Amino acid sequence: MSSLSRELVFLILQFLDEEKFKETVHKLEQESGFYFNMKYFEDEVINGNWDEVERYLGGFTKVDDNRYSMKIFFEIRKQKYLEALDKHDRSKAVEILVKDLKVFASFNEELFKEITQLLTLENFRENEQLSKYGDTKSARAIMLVELKKLIEANPLFRDKLQFPNLKSSRLRTLINQSLNWQHQLCKNPRPNPDIKTLFVDHSCGQPNGARAPSPANNPLLGSIPKPGGFPQLGAHGPFQPAPTPVAPLAGWMSNPPAVTHPAVSGGAIGFGTPTNPAAMLKHPRTPSAANPSMDYPSGDSDHVSKRPRPVGLSEEVNLPVNMMPVTYPQSHSYPQDDFHKAVARTLSQGSAPMSMDFHPVQQTLLLVGTNVGDIGLWDVGTKERLVVRNFKVWELGKCSMALQAALVKDPTVSVNRIIWSPDGTLFGVAYSRHIVQIYSYHGGDDIRQHLEIDAHVGGVNDIAFAHPNKQLCIITCGDDKTIKVVWEATSGTKQFTFEGHEAPVYSVCPHYKENIQFIFSTALDGKIKAWLYDNLGSRVDYDAPGHWCTTMAYSADGSRLFSCGTSKDGESHLVEWNESEGAVKRTYQGFRKRSMGVVQFDTTRNRFLAAGDEFVIKIWDMDNTSLLTTIEADGGLPASPRIR
Repeated sequence: MSSLSRELVFLILQFLDEEKFKETVHKLEQESGFYFNMKYFEDEVINGNWDEVERYLGGFTKVDDNRYSMKIFFEIRKQKYLEALDKHDRSKAVEILVKDLKVFASFNEELFKEITQLLTLENFRENEQLSKYGDTKSARAIMLVELKKLIEANPLFRDKLQFPNLKSSRLRTLINQSLNWQHQLCKNPRPNPDIKTLFVDHSCGQPNGARAPSPANNPLLGSIPKPGGFPQLGAHGPFQPAPTPVAPLAGWMSNPPAVTHPAVSGGAIGFGTPTNPAAMLKHPRTPSAANPSMDYPSGDSDHVSKRPRPVGLSEEVNLPVNMMPVTYPQSHSYPQDDFHKAVARTLSQGSAPMSMDFHPVQQTLLLVGTNVGDIGLWDVGTKERLVVRNFKVWELGKCSMALQAALVKDPTVSVNRIIWSPDGTLFGVAYSRHIVQIYSYHGGDDIRQHLEIDAHVGGVNDIAFAHPNKQLCIITCGDDKTIKVVWEATSGTKQFTFEGHEAPVYSVCPHYKENIQFIFSTALDGKIKAWLYDNLGSRVDYDAPGHWCTTMAYSADGSRLFSCGTSKDGESHLVEWNESEGAVKRTYQGFRKRSMGVVQFDTTRNRFLAAGDEFVIKIWDMDNTSLLTTIEADGGLPASPRIR
């Protein structure tokens, strides 16, 4: 649904609420899934309307969507079960156990057995974990506190907990503006038009001697209707007059509000009394005055050292994507003043960007992956976000038990890499939990699920596309110390697995020269290896400067190889390699301080290198080791900004 259609739903919700169509309001909230009315949800929980509670929740999430959702449904069904036991309604309790709670047995069989054994007790409070259970009213109130925390932390509810800030009767105002505009276009406008329907456009009749209103009396030019304008209209109340001319549709660009939520534990489900809400905060922080909201749960993978979060990222989740125009002078002197340093675009992604990539053909299209697993597709020319997708496993039942167990243990997922295929018809997303998802792109906001691959045990640290044997393939690497080569892009069939690294593999860089196809890989122990598309193992073994997190990239014409890495001590190294000798050819200067995170870099125009460090973008001429210039982006960058 387009952003304008989404906003229309909000206008209808406001109208229904103002007209007291209460049941219809909540039905539309649930069916659209755009706005979760926490007050309505609270009332239904306190009143014990469990069928309505689950029906309403069903518009936003399902039991198996993620760990937060699972715990939300479990707490509700557990409470319903305990209330039946408290009323000594054994048949109802058995029905709830079989129909509602049995679904959780596959995740925790022992827990389900203990819940079942409560049927044998005269009073379930004899169970030690339930000994403090009070009356029904207080138990519901305690559970509600936990449910609210879980909902606020659940990524599926992000941007859905706050209703847009609208002036009252906004839909009426727009209709009145439309009527005024229609009346202005009448050839013979009447002074006091009689509006009897909205089903067709308004048109005045042909009274004798009627004249069009003068511009001074045009009802669109002022907040008070002049003679010839419409009176305030409304079935249940007046329409508001149009205060200003209608803005052109082309100017309606929607940026969904960025909502931050507390980081809440997705700990194991249990049938004890809900824990103290304060204890549920996974990483409690004291909010700053400038940013009172708390951040999302960390999306880092099991290897914390793999993707160190730069200082500044963890405290601020509504990080923008800054776009800076760059033009290239024709002179080989490349004076630094020729680099534009003003921010041209700021795109509010809503959570911390972890990886970005421009479309290879439509170069104003930008993919963004974030630290909470979201992906976004932006048109940076119009600043419009075309697509946003929350992380979700497409077919959980087909995934390995290791992945299912990992998601149950910790549902937080981060995007480690997002990248377009060479022709821009596909893009791949590597996540910090086992899987890779491949989407097909069909233009505009049309992206479709193409392939989901349970690729590695642990995090998938990098993904790339290549064309060995003229066949588009997907290359991945991960925490399990392997490179999976190659996932055939049409069917997802695995062709090779490269083993030989002794540490988690951090990045891959496929390339070809003189019809020889190969892949460079780097690992967290600083080793660089090269592989051909066969099963004969690594062909070379280099040591990367810094001996830790390193990425490699070729210049656009494929003639020069560079790498950039950061050591565990924060020392960063940007170098050019002599491929034939496996030795560093050139080391670039300019990393004066210890970096606060892993430095990312990119190449452009076969002439420049750019890296994000010390809250700035640093630029080098490839043929000069001295720093050419820096770009501060108005001071709005994190310590180690992602760059593309």
